[in-house]
Amino acid sequence: MQGKKLTYAESGVDIHKENDTIGNLTKSMTYRRKGIGAPLTNIGHYAGLMDFGEYALAMATDGVGSKVLIATEIEKWDTVGIDCVAMNVNDLLAIGAEPIGFVDYLAVEKHSNEFARQIGIGLAKGAEISKISILGGETATLPEIVNGFDLAGTCLGMVKKNEIITGEKVKIGDALVGLPSSGIHSNGYTLVRRIIEESNYSYHDPLPYDPTKTIGEELITPTRIYMEVLDVIRECNVHGLAHITGSGLLKLQRVTNLGFEFTDPIEPPEVFRFLQKEGGVDEAEMYRTFNMGMGFLIILPPEEAKKAASLCNGKIVGKIVEKGIKLKGIDII
Repeated sequence: MQGKKLTYAESGVDIHKENDTIGNLTKSMTYRRKGIGAPLTNIGHYAGLMDFGEYALAMATDGVGSKVLIATEIEKWDTVGIDCVAMNVNDLLAIGAEPIGFVDYLAVEKHSNEFARQIGIGLAKGAEISKISILGGETATLPEIVNGFDLAGTCLGMVKKNEIITGEKVKIGDALVGLPSSGIHSNGYTLVRRIIEESNYSYHDPLPYDPTKTIGEELITPTRIYMEVLDVIRECNVHGLAHITGSGLLKLQRVTNLGFEFTDPIEPPEVFRFLQKEGGVDEAEMYRTFNMGMGFLIILPPEEAKKAASLCNGKIVGKIVEKGIKLKGIDII
């Protein structure tokens, strides 16, 4: 792909247009229930919260996305259930809630016993890691709509009302503690697939930097589930939390209007540099699309940063500033 510079938007996912769609979708959603079940947050945070007496119930819904196409290409589906659980659980953690229950939605073009068995293995493993019960779900056969399959889920969590973390306490000078990712996780795969499909590689080829596994196997590494964040919340005065997913560091704008300066970021796993080189993707675009090795971020007073990092095997990566998102001198926004 000599001389070509790919972007997420050129690959088919325009974050700005996606945000416009969300705005148009939600602007008519004005009804608000009263009493038990009344919403406690506006639409747009990582998870929605509703009144449940002493507690708030938290809900999040998400899917695995086009990562499933790579799983199908290499006929290995036993990890995508972990991704499905992880994308929802991590969003609940990002508002301070403990996950407690999950339901899944599996839409298929056609049925296969082996495929279903492998999907179940991943869902069960994700639930075990997250310490949640899978309460049920729905399977739909949609040959006219679905090409292959789509897997999504909804997770329920709980948090005491006085322990909700929305980011309103974040202030200039707060420390940023980053938690390493397991790889690409479950976002940015429209760009990932475009890069591989326009390169000289296939998903079945050995990884250039680790020939013990194929490119496809590396790309379906399951999303890390950050349950240790609950330990940090219990032990430290956490001001804000962020799950770094699609749109990369731009996702931090959900947490606060203040700025982020990353002076010592986590070193991205080699898979990101491989994709960057093959796709000719510039550095800022990489950080606007992928987690780049940091899947979760904890914001808290600087005097508590070392303790927090030790509790979650994290790293102090920067601080809160007045405005913008900067990474080692690069303007992300």
